Amino acid sequence: MESLEQIKSRIEAAVPGAKIDIVQNGSPSHEHSLRLDNEHAVAIARFLRVDPALYLDFCSNVTGVDWLDRTVKKSIKVKKVVDGQEKEIVETTEEKIPGYLEAVYHLYSMTHKHGPVIIRMRTRDRAESVRLPSLTPVWRSAEFQEREIFDLYGVRFDGHPDLRRILMWDEFEDHPMRKDYVQPDDFEWEPTPHDDVLARAKQHYAPRPEVDGAEKITASQS
Repeated sequence: MESLEQIKSRIEAAVPGAKIDIVQNGSPSHEHSLRLDNEHAVAIARFLRVDPALYLDFCSNVTGVDWLDRTVKKSIKVKKVVDGQEKEIVETTEEKIPGYLEAVYHLYSMTHKHGPVIIRMRTRDRAESVRLPSLTPVWRSAEFQEREIFDLYGVRFDGHPDLRRILMWDEFEDHPMRKDYVQPDDFEWEPTPHDDVLARAKQHYAPRPEVDGAEKITASQS
């Protein structure tokens, strides 16, 4: 299979105006990915689906990722004059990166038996602009998985044929997979509350009056 650099170049040639970044993965798997711009994402997906050399006809997995606001420290070498002499010193800078949500797709070719090619899309933020184009029209297997991301992360997929909750009930107002999600204390709906769940649930009930041994005996004899 072609390298990501080659795939990126061919996409940019086939889809005018497309903007693609290669996202490095520093884990042992080294599964680097392509970040697509949202405006051209559907056109890029169609190219990946029908291109004879790639023919990525199977989307095996779609998952959401929540990135909170974070500060990244960077060390750079600069030349400065110190005590009348030019020296190279290391300066540390901080870059504040606003939070956002991502949808990550793993693509394979059943025909050519290669993959995965991993593509991702990013929302503008985590609050108001949480919309992404749906890739379900290109890979039907993404339908339920995009619904799961909508349900658990709050990403709205434009063009999805049936975007509604799939795990949580309709009246549920939050998104449990968000990193800043706070669990409620009241778990009375839990069918079998236990351990820490039971401890939190008990906070919402008045304590039962204790019955001493004498009262128990009297009650049993009467």
